[in-house]
Amino acid sequence: MNRKKLTVKNIVKRAFFITIGSLIMAYGLEAILIPNQIIDGGITGLSMILSHITPINLSIFLIILNLPFFFLGYKQIGRIFAFSMLYGIVALSIATSFMHDVDSIVHDKLLAVVFGGLALGFGVGLTIKNGGVLDGTETLAILIEKRAPFSVGEIIMFVNVIIFSIAVFVFGLENALFSMLTYYIAFKTIDVVEKGLEGMKSVYIISDNNTEIAEAITEQLGRGVTYLHGEGSYCGIDRRVILCVFTRLEETKLKDIIRELDPQAFIITSDIASVHGGRFKKKDIH
Repeated sequence: MNRKKLTVKNIVKRAFFITIGSLIMAYGLEAILIPNQIIDGGITGLSMILSHITPINLSIFLIILNLPFFFLGYKQIGRIFAFSMLYGIVALSIATSFMHDVDSIVHDKLLAVVFGGLALGFGVGLTIKNGGVLDGTETLAILIEKRAPFSVGEIIMFVNVIIFSIAVFVFGLENALFSMLTYYIAFKTIDVVEKGLEGMKSVYIISDNNTEIAEAITEQLGRGVTYLHGEGSYCGIDRRVILCVFTRLEETKLKDIIRELDPQAFIITSDIASVHGGRFKKKDIH
């Protein structure tokens, strides 16, 4: 099977957005978090700790500590991923070096947590959305997941528990707790940037009034529906199951429609990463 090659346009676009993401993250680190002794999670957080207790610049640690994950990513995940990661890390390192002497714009701890977390999350999210990586922790987690009974999220959480525990001894308990809160805000911001403010969800609806519910969803919410055929294991009755894809912002309206027509309807809702193909096009909500 031939692998799809990136065009020059796609490479330039990817490099541009990874650069912007790196600049935003670097500004969040140097102008907001570091002056307030608040750290990020992952390899970046470890680099910040080492930079604080040694005379070596943060940019050097970002390169040194992340470089092994570039080689692992190249060997285990793929060349395009590895070089996108390397470019992002180098761009971040250069950006932090240039911004090292930038004056801090935030001197209140709580404001630093909020705006630092937003800056990190937006920068990292923009980079990930365009195929790059700014921290080797994700690469490590992906590789460990293949050989251990843990998810990527669980592995990253375990790594960060260790790093924030170290931060307690370096920066104090209060700053370590602020750092954890910053990481949480950044994590949520990454999710928003990656999936968009709306985000996509799917719902399965089992009801005796499925026809009325399907028509109401189409008319009032502007979404198309698909009928799936199901059979109850207990009663053995065949019935149609409604499948519908919608945005997070439409969830309340959708549930109101269902409750109005059948308060006893069985509903299963889940997040989905993306929707492609078909005729998934939003209509106006009446």
